[in-house]
Amino acid sequence: MKRAAWNCAAVVAAVALIVVAYISVQVEAQSRLDEARPADVILVLGAAEYSGHPSPVLRARLDHALELYNGKFAARILTTGGAGGDPVFTEAGVGRSYLISKGVPSEAVIVETEGESTVYSTAFAGEIMQRMGLRSAIVVSDGYHIYRVKKMLQSRGIAAYGSPRKERGPEALRDRWNYIRQAIGYLLWRAGVKV
Repeated sequence: MKRAAWNCAAVVAAVALIVVAYISVQVEAQSRLDEARPADVILVLGAAEYSGHPSPVLRARLDHALELYNGKFAARILTTGGAGGDPVFTEAGVGRSYLISKGVPSEAVIVETEGESTVYSTAFAGEIMQRMGLRSAIVVSDGYHIYRVKKMLQSRGIAAYGSPRKERGPEALRDRWNYIRQAIGYLLWRAGVKV
């Protein structure tokens, strides 16, 4: 009896590893694609802010969104991200201020300030888009992040296209871990776990 249980557990573990590996390959493939095309909005996923100033990661995402906006890919930019423990600033609000300081009209920047994770930020952004009648988005984030966000938006009927921010240079081990982590996050989201 114990042997059968161990065999069953081994099969389940092997299947789980294969599924995670398969999804991580898809995450990696998506991370290298720039699908930017005309859309209703450019959706910028939040990242850390430091006392009202964007972190280098957030700044790189915002600068990439600014390039797309100036290239007339969309007439609006939607920034996301909650406070993350900061009593004054939100990632989305800092993103909005940064974009306005770079010449984007305030009325062209929409903010989602409640999301404390990718799942919640994407859900809230999707709700905002649906209320505003926005049906397509260019997703701007780190490359490894885009697959999961696109799937979440597509589940809400939103056409989503990835456009990863420019990165310094590949780090094979870190990149591989991020692909696996995002694959697990995607599978947990599909199972109803909000991570």
